[in-house]
Amino acid sequence: MEILAAAAETLRVPAPVDLAAIVIGALTGGLLAAREGFAVSGVLLLAVSGGLGGGLVRDVLLGDLPPVALTNPAYLPTVAITAAVTFYFSGWLSRLTGLLVVLDAVTLGFFTVIGAQKAQLAALPSASVVFVGTLTAVGGAVIRDVLLAQRADIVQPGPYNAVAALLGAIALTVLAGPVGLDPIPVAALVIVLVAALRVLSVWRGWEAPVAVDLPGRARRRLRRQRAGRPARWRRRDRR
Repeated sequence: MEILAAAAETLRVPAPVDLAAIVIGALTGGLLAAREGFAVSGVLLLAVSGGLGGGLVRDVLLGDLPPVALTNPAYLPTVAITAAVTFYFSGWLSRLTGLLVVLDAVTLGFFTVIGAQKAQLAALPSASVVFVGTLTAVGGAVIRDVLLAQRADIVQPGPYNAVAALLGAIALTVLAGPVGLDPIPVAALVIVLVAALRVLSVWRGWEAPVAVDLPGRARRRLRRQRAGRPARWRRRDRR
């Protein structure tokens, strides 16, 4: 715990970087609300969920109350300003899709690292560290989709989002835990890993894997093999 406490002080995210990650998350939620034609209250609500939702869920699960989203005097005003920008300039911001994808991917990596490290400091088991890191990264998107009354984006086939965060949280838990590497380069590596997976999946059209019926696939493959055999072999199989 002493090592983790020292690492926490060393790895404390600089305030400008922390606020930048919140702004990008709020932009994502606010732009979606603007495209849906929401009122100003809807834009603000989705901006809050995108920028602060994951951290709120994380702190409630860890019992870190009141959540830092409420105690930090800069967070809510920053989200409010971002919501106002998206409310009045959504058309212009929508043209920056490529840049927003990259920034959103980097933000996903930052939130993953912040959540996983905070869970480590709480001395949680490795599986819980992975869960909290992933949830911190995608929790805001889940709240956003619930507010939109639609199936959560992270559970549908599409570019890596929760998958990238999950792999990053696993890497951080293993490398900064049992392997015992220096937390600073591990955090940087995980941010790059998560961001790269997210951007590449959007660029190359990679989709998260869906459920597979292995017995059914094996039966279909066996039927195809039998259908391609000579007639005398098929008669021998039926004996």
